[in-house]
Amino acid sequence: MSSTAIPYEKDGYTLYSNHLCPYAQRALRAFKAAGVPHKVVEIDLNNKPAWYAQVNPQLKVPALRIPDGTILIESLVIAEYVAEEFPSAGLLPNSALERAQLRLFIEIFSSRFNPFIYRILGTNDADEQKKHAETLLSGIRAVSKELQEQWERPSGQGGPFWTNGKFGFAEIALVSLVNLLTVVDHYRGVKVPETQDYAAFNRWRDAFTKDPLFTEFNPSHDVLFSAYKKFVVDN
Repeated sequence: MSSTAIPYEKDGYTLYSNHLCPYAQRALRAFKAAGVPHKVVEIDLNNKPAWYAQVNPQLKVPALRIPDGTILIESLVIAEYVAEEFPSAGLLPNSALERAQLRLFIEIFSSRFNPFIYRILGTNDADEQKKHAETLLSGIRAVSKELQEQWERPSGQGGPFWTNGKFGFAEIALVSLVNLLTVVDHYRGVKVPETQDYAAFNRWRDAFTKDPLFTEFNPSHDVLFSAYKKFVVDN
């Protein structure tokens, strides 16, 4: 480790992270899936060390220091860097078309899912909660449709993961965000229906939640609910 105020692994990879952050979990899972040795420096998001502004002026996690001293920020950028730097792990498809389809799936998910989790939590108006929940569920139906279409392609191999029948880049990018459904269920009672429109999504969710790459980095429900209480607007 360097003797400077900023902790890092000399000639190695240093990941500045927080175990509760769903975006930082992307980077943690990418390194684990790729089997790459790395040092994790836990950042207290409620009391960030003064030196962290020199690592990431935006003060967000994750951030990655690579062996030549370059700092990368943004979780998907870091996860994709790991996947591309260590191609033997097979995290990204070899085909340009399959990579494009994967990126489109992540974009569809991100635009139809992410914002509405926080909007449901962030209002105490029942009508607003219902409106945002309906929009979220509509997005999940779109995600379910994309999954089903992917599983009909050769690379989908019939599921239950996005590609090649195993936990891969799609799961690295998205499972920590899907896990926030437990939070909206806990605080707002919003559940994903067990109907055909959601069948592929529910099958995918059931599969990845049993995978060690999910469970190793998944906080307990009590810890997760406590961490997200600050986003909940009560009556």
